[in-house]
Amino acid sequence: MQSDRGLVIGKFAPLHRGHQLVLDTAVRETRELTVLVYSVPDFPPMPSAMRAGWVRRLYPDAVVLVPDDPPPNDAPDQVHQDYVADFLRASGVEVDVVFTSEAYGDDLAQTLNSPGVPVRHRLVDSTRSAFPISGTEIRQDVHCHREWLDRCVYADFVEMVVLLGAESTGKSSLTVALAEEFGTTFVPEVGRDVWQEKHGELTLDDYVDIATRHRGLEDAALLDANRYVFVDTNALTTMLLCYAYEGRGLPELTDLARSAEHRYAHTFLCSDDIPFEQDGWRDDEMWRTRAQGLVRFDLASRGITYTEIGGSITERVQLVRSALADPSSSRDVSRESAEAQ
Repeated sequence: MQSDRGLVIGKFAPLHRGHQLVLDTAVRETRELTVLVYSVPDFPPMPSAMRAGWVRRLYPDAVVLVPDDPPPNDAPDQVHQDYVADFLRASGVEVDVVFTSEAYGDDLAQTLNSPGVPVRHRLVDSTRSAFPISGTEIRQDVHCHREWLDRCVYADFVEMVVLLGAESTGKSSLTVALAEEFGTTFVPEVGRDVWQEKHGELTLDDYVDIATRHRGLEDAALLDANRYVFVDTNALTTMLLCYAYEGRGLPELTDLARSAEHRYAHTFLCSDDIPFEQDGWRDDEMWRTRAQGLVRFDLASRGITYTEIGGSITERVQLVRSALADPSSSRDVSRESAEAQ
């Protein structure tokens, strides 16, 4: 039976497969769907705007609304139901059917009834037999329960870890080693491949292309990650090299570098305490020393906190593991994907 206008209400903290079963049913059985997303108190690691963004991303045809002043979660059911009825009325939204997996749906439908517009309740999998999981369980360990989340939802819980440093400081080898150690994805350095393809003859547009392609690989790696994504260099390094070799840069590259300032949860600077290796494409050891200084200066001038790591690959892996295990080494980040929501 298909109705004209459906309604789904939830915290979606986080949006999981059980929620999606309700939403999928609503999409299939209605012509128009309105989704309300709210929680008081909110969830700082995944605020309402982020959670609403997940719904919009997965259900682009739905109207997703985040009320400004909803009642607290522990308010009586009738308070919530009256609030929803008033909010929908003020928003000009009419519904024919409410989709839930909860018993309160019958009372909510009754509250939403208005003369000439009866509202019914569509109960979906109230026993949770299809997806026996709850948001509370997932919040206890999102990474352990990631199989219950869509990839685009879980991606917002993944921390990106960037490795910076001059050439021949072991970044590429360490990036691969860390991905293997943590069983997750990594992003290789794009600039090196482009440099070799063009035999070191780059234009200003090439540097923008490098940073843009690298950014795209980061976004793709998030979707298949496990807790972390390890990234070999970023737009900050690309911009430094652009100015070092070209003497100037394009505004697009500056914007990409600026957005990289707050994109990563952890920044590690690979020390130049290992022997310099000339592979035929690099400058020399003196340039490595100078470039390392430029990287340090750039991080300091931007106020980016970082951890310098040295020693062998094995020693560096352990240093990174120890740092990641220390909660004080993490910082809140807002990737563009989250900000856009």
